[in-house]
This record gives sequence, structure tokens and C-alpha cells, in this order.
Amino acid sequence: MKYSFVVPVFNRPDEVRELLASLCEQKYKDFEVIIVEDGSQVKCEAEVETFRTQLDIHYYYKDNSGPGQTRNYGVERAQGTYIIVLDSDVVIPPDYLNAVEAELEAAPCDAFGGPDRAHSSFTPIQKAINYAMTSFFTTGGIRGGRKQKLDKFYPRSFNMGVRRSVYNDLQGFSKMRFGEDIDFSIRIFKAQLRCRLFPDAWVWHKRRTDFRKFFRQVYNSGIARINLYKKYPESLKLVHLLPMVFTLGVVLLAGVALTGVVALLLGCVALGQWLVIAGVSPLLVYSLALFVHALTMFGSLHIALLSVAAAFTQLLGYGFGFLQAWWRRCVKGKDEFSAFEKTFYK
Repeated sequence: MKYSFVVPVFNRPDEVRELLASLCEQKYKDFEVIIVEDGSQVKCEAEVETFRTQLDIHYYYKDNSGPGQTRNYGVERAQGTYIIVLDSDVVIPPDYLNAVEAELEAAPCDAFGGPDRAHSSFTPIQKAINYAMTSFFTTGGIRGGRKQKLDKFYPRSFNMGVRRSVYNDLQGFSKMRFGEDIDFSIRIFKAQLRCRLFPDAWVWHKRRTDFRKFFRQVYNSGIARINLYKKYPESLKLVHLLPMVFTLGVVLLAGVALTGVVALLLGCVALGQWLVIAGVSPLLVYSLALFVHALTMFGSLHIALLSVAAAFTQLLGYGFGFLQAWWRRCVKGKDEFSAFEKTFYK
């Protein structure tokens, strides 16, 4: 068998059903599916059973240990030459494996990953969040699979392929709760293995369904970046600092604008107006750039406005997480577990 899809699941049976339905539509058929339930209270076993006759599928239930260790559990039971790790909240197009096969035949490699897109059925908020996570104006394009990236491509666990022998040699994912996929990708590069972006092996990735959950997700990503920096100092690049710089800039500009409001209340009209304009104008210009860019992509005023909100959520959430982790890990000198106990599994 050539490919094994390994999918960790935690309380998401509806998402699993959609993913499995899309796997049934694959034009390339030499694959199996490994579903590993990570201590879920709401299990997806019933959904898996409905696909028994359509897929070579295997279901396992284990105690909760986090996504990285759950993937490792699934890989131990997989038979494929290549392991493809997917998140449960993705849907894949019918030509996905054909695209992977074509890339591997053209130029073999040890590990690979693909970008993500927003499906037409996604809610406006999901499309806006996808924009925030893939746009050059927010993440530098490092997650969108486009050419204008500010950093080289690191496969992410929502769409990551690895030769099984390489996975075993690297001992799979670490026990990090967040950023464990980047940790794995860094180890791939440090081992000087061949790792590539497969631009046509993309998935539809739903990510989060509201801004509160999205903020928490990117906040944890900011924490993970500092934890990764402590393990691999060379992994921290300029693009990773930009959300932190943006966050500090927003705080500074908000302070300038607030000072202007106070000046206006005290009767210093000219100074107050200047300070308000100085504080608000850069944010308005950036918001307008985001709005126009998103509008050209989606053709929807509603989604374009939500994209502006999603972009600020993404940058500020990541920036605040990054700053808090920097304070606890780099200034106060705490270790990775005591600084953020909830980001690691014992």
C-alpha cells in the first residue's frame, strides 16, 4: 500500500463524516484511512462505520494525549509507504492523491505538504479566517502556498506527508501541544532531508468557526513560536516577529489616539486632532488595503469586512501570545512546561 491517511479526532464526528465522504471521491485508490479517537467524549465510531464498505478504514480509540502523540499512535498501525497526516476539519478534492502522485513521480522527496483553500460552502467567517491565515498581508503567504512567501515552506499537520521510514527515523511528533508540526518540520530540515511544497495537493480547511476560538488558536501559535525558539534558536525568522511588532504598534497607536481624545476633552483642539489622526490613520490605511484585497478575492463586501476583523484577530492574537511567552520563557526563565502547563501533555 502506498498511502496511509492518519487523522486524529477529538469530539468532532460531523467533521469526520465530511472528510471521509471526500476521501471516497479520490480518483487514486491505493490508500487506507486511520482514524484515531483521542479520548473524545463525543465519538465518531458510528460515522466511521458508515464508510466501511467504501474505504479501507481503521478506527482506534485511546486515552487523551494530544494530537502529536495521537498521530504517532496511528502511524504505528499504518501500512503505507507514505503517511499523510490530515486534521479532522479538512475536506480534500478528488484529485488530491493524483497531485501527490504526480509530484513524487516528477521529483521524489522525503516529506511534503500542501496549502489550503476556502470552500464555497464555508461560512463567511470561515472564509475570512482562511483569508487571514493565508494572505500575504497577514502571514507573509507562508501558509497559502503562493510564490510570494517571506519564509520557506514548513509542512503543517493539517496537510502533511512523510515517507514512513523518515517518520520512524525522526520518532514522529513531539509531546508539544501547540507547534508540534513545526517542530517536526524543523527536524526534517535539520536532518537535511528533501521537503517540498506540493501546490496542487491542497485541501479545504475549515479552521475555527468564530473569532473567539480563532483568537485562542493563534494565541497558542504565538506561544508555540517562542517554545520552538527555545528549542531551535535559528528557527525564529523576521516573518515570525511581524505580528508582535504589529501588536506593539497597534497598542502604541491606540495610546496616541486616546491621548488625542483626552486633549480634545481638555480643549486642546489642534493637538488633539493631530494625535487622533496620527493614531488612527495607519490602522485605517492597513484596514483599507486588507478590505480591497479581500474584496477582489471574494467579491463580497460582507466577507471583505469580516476579513479585516479576522486579520486583526490573527495578528493581535499571535502577537499577544508571542509576547506573553517571551516574557515567561525568555525574561523570567521558566521552562516550557511550567510556563504554559496547558500547552504540553504529561
